[in-house]
Amino acid sequence: MAGPTVPTMLGNFGLVNEAARETAYQLVIAVNTTYTVAAQLYASIPGSQILYRYIKASYQDDPFRTLLEADLIDEWEPEPLTPKLTKFQTDELAKTPVFSSMAGLKVKSADGKERLNWASFNFLGIMNNEAIKEKAIAALRKYGVGSCGPPGFYGTLDVHVELEERIARFVGSEAAIIYAQGFACISSCIPAFAKRGDIIIADDAVSFAAQKGMQISRAQIKWFKHNDMGDLEKVLRKVQTDCAKKPLTRRFIVVEGLYINLGDICPFPELVALKNKYKYRLIVEESMSFGVLGPRGAGIADHFGIPSSEIDIMVASMSNALSSAGGFCAGSKEIVEHQRLSGLSYTFSASLPAILAVGAIEALNELETQPEVLGRLAENTNILKSKLQKIGGEFVLNVSSAPGSPVIHLQLQSGSNRQENDRILQEIVDLALKDGILVTRAKYVYNQEHNPPPPSIRIIVSAGFTAREVERCGVVICDAVKRVFKQYRLDSR
Repeated sequence: MAGPTVPTMLGNFGLVNEAARETAYQLVIAVNTTYTVAAQLYASIPGSQILYRYIKASYQDDPFRTLLEADLIDEWEPEPLTPKLTKFQTDELAKTPVFSSMAGLKVKSADGKERLNWASFNFLGIMNNEAIKEKAIAALRKYGVGSCGPPGFYGTLDVHVELEERIARFVGSEAAIIYAQGFACISSCIPAFAKRGDIIIADDAVSFAAQKGMQISRAQIKWFKHNDMGDLEKVLRKVQTDCAKKPLTRRFIVVEGLYINLGDICPFPELVALKNKYKYRLIVEESMSFGVLGPRGAGIADHFGIPSSEIDIMVASMSNALSSAGGFCAGSKEIVEHQRLSGLSYTFSASLPAILAVGAIEALNELETQPEVLGRLAENTNILKSKLQKIGGEFVLNVSSAPGSPVIHLQLQSGSNRQENDRILQEIVDLALKDGILVTRAKYVYNQEHNPPPPSIRIIVSAGFTAREVERCGVVICDAVKRVFKQYRLDSR
């Protein structure tokens, strides 16, 4: 026989006995009390009744609005995650070279042909140095493949400490800190110091990684024309005037030692004079100039014979001249120690594998014990530039590179649009590849670049090439330029 029932706000439920009946009553009372208290609290909020009436009279019973929404949902198509590739981009991807050997001065493609590599940033030619490889193998057997932890979480090894000390001593700074990723080094270092409300004045040709670091910092960014010290001082004076009565903020100047996108060198002495005059901190991105410029290869300050202490924050990748990976930041002890907790890439990324740290140490040894490699680099650079300048003088082709810079850009001077210039330059690259010379067209994310560089073919000179190989590179590229210019009937000078 069914037990007694109790009427509730949810209907009548059969109860087993009187105890259950009493419990049900208590539960109903508790729920009603809670509801009443909540309703009273809600009613005490100013404007709550207006909100209640609005919600009650909303579109839930409006058939027209319901049908309209359903129609809009049916018609809506989400934007693609990536833009559709153009025919030029599709063809370019299909022709991407695939290699079956280790990277170095000479690479073997999947078709078995060997080519000279003028695309990698192997400035000193030590990418496949046998002594370095032996040390790296020994490190692999001792430390294993990776560190499996950030530096602050049991990821710091003795070779990391040694590398930081060696870099600091080499560049002449108080201390240095190493990052596991080269790109993340500058893009993590800048926001470690610059914050919202601070001011950054940057050369409008700085690298993409530096641009990202400035954007992440949320500081106020002002730009000056590339290597134009007059324009820089104009910006500095304007900031000084505009901020005369405002609270003091941190202020930085950001430049590159050797610009990756143009191949020229910053006017460092004038920069130092201006940063001291207007009391700014100087951040120099030296991924291209470290191990390349200066009598010792110590970078832009070494190149001009100015104390490295004039650079407040020096940042560079170790994947170029040192043929390793990761990056470093050098400066005062305060600058370095601050990043151990505030440099996000340092704090939250696994530390540099020991094998790469040892490789960087041995590369520094090679640079310090064999400084003549810098002389060979300069000699090869001069030989190739003399060849390319001839073709540049004959055709509407600009050879963009400063004296002593092993980064060379070949730029068209025709009035064609960017896409057309890219296509013409890519054909030159493809012809050179068929003749055994590997170069690359400089590529950019145009819609994310502050000031997109002009289309160009980028050539990287290495000290490891012989004079004959340098001559061959010049001949092949000049021949490819002539053939493509003839095909497109581009004007000669």
